[in-house]
Amino acid sequence: MQTSNVKHALFCAVITLVISYPILGLNLVPEGTFVGLEGASTTTLIAILMAAVAVFLFQLFRDSIMAALGRVPKPSVAPTAGLSDQTRLKLQNLALIGIIAVAAIWPFFASRGAVDLSTLVLIYIMLALGLNVVVGLAGLLDLGYVAFYAVGAYTFALLSQYFGVSFWVALPTGALLAALFGLVLGFPVLRLRGDYLAIVTLGFGEIIRILLNNWTTLTGGPNGIGGIPDPTLFGMEFGRRVKEEGNISFHDFFGIPYDSVHKIIFLYLIALVLAVITFFAIRRLMQMPVGRSWEALREDEIAARSLGLSRTGVKLSAFTIGAFFAGFAGTVFASKQGFISPESFVFLESAIILAIVVLGGMGSQFGVILAAIAVTILPELAREFSEYRMLIFGAAMVLMMVWRPQGLMPMRRIHINLQKQE
Repeated sequence: MQTSNVKHALFCAVITLVISYPILGLNLVPEGTFVGLEGASTTTLIAILMAAVAVFLFQLFRDSIMAALGRVPKPSVAPTAGLSDQTRLKLQNLALIGIIAVAAIWPFFASRGAVDLSTLVLIYIMLALGLNVVVGLAGLLDLGYVAFYAVGAYTFALLSQYFGVSFWVALPTGALLAALFGLVLGFPVLRLRGDYLAIVTLGFGEIIRILLNNWTTLTGGPNGIGGIPDPTLFGMEFGRRVKEEGNISFHDFFGIPYDSVHKIIFLYLIALVLAVITFFAIRRLMQMPVGRSWEALREDEIAARSLGLSRTGVKLSAFTIGAFFAGFAGTVFASKQGFISPESFVFLESAIILAIVVLGGMGSQFGVILAAIAVTILPELAREFSEYRMLIFGAAMVLMMVWRPQGLMPMRRIHINLQKQE
């Protein structure tokens, strides 16, 4: 064992203690008009010490541990590897039809809380599929994607508040306005890539959030906007009493007792239809020349330009289409919550959506959907660990990057085997 390894391991352990102890080992305690400091519990201090020891041991035996992990067989998610592309596509389509059918019937037998959580899952699926176009397919690192999400939500909230616009009119309007913002963002970043592109998009997301926070006369600022109307079904409202003159309530029309679950199920079905539209629209775009152009730009921008591809058109199309589906999701989110504020669209949301794309496998639609389900549902199943949610989330990201960097279900590429002629 080399002395340099011991020094490095000791240094990492000390850094862990220096960072962890002030954050976890000290608590702020109010003392009248002052605030005092007191030490954490013995259990917390032991946990900090154990974390430092774990870091020390890992850094000390890092090479051996990484070599052992490299020998662990990688999970295989391609049981149809021996089938032809046509047969595999048919099986995928049949599986999709079955999953969609089950998803459409499921809310009528599930609890209200489960259906409400599933609506949130579908919103994140739409967001992740949209960001997958920008990051996974076009290779453009966007850290301000939540801005387009906010544009869609606030478009519906403002139009309904000032002009009485319904959900069905605001849905395409919010998506188109978000796409316009994506187009506007695309122009300043045409010549940027990598870290510089990430910084500019991050700044754009913060500009939108701060604008919504400070423009109190229009957006309400930190107070947000409430009273956002629910979607209607051919003029039928799902509330106990009708709000719009000329409409009729859903339960009165069908002669059934009022139940608030009806609105939850209806919102879920709307989100399901929009998620399916998002999936198939992006899937179709991936098979078209524009989808091939995104992948070509991601792999090698110089080679793509030498083939005659317009860098301007390819980047703008990726930003615009990705923002369009974020606007879709934002409108559904505003209707689901009934209240929105700038705090719903912080940078952490962009980070979570980006993490979903990375965990699922950049460019892989099925992987992104699987990761969105896992990231959204797992924290709800482990509420007792809610304080350590981001710590667990970060550890999962690190393990994924070490063990399976290509994601849960990596994007499958078509390979052509050329036989050598003698």
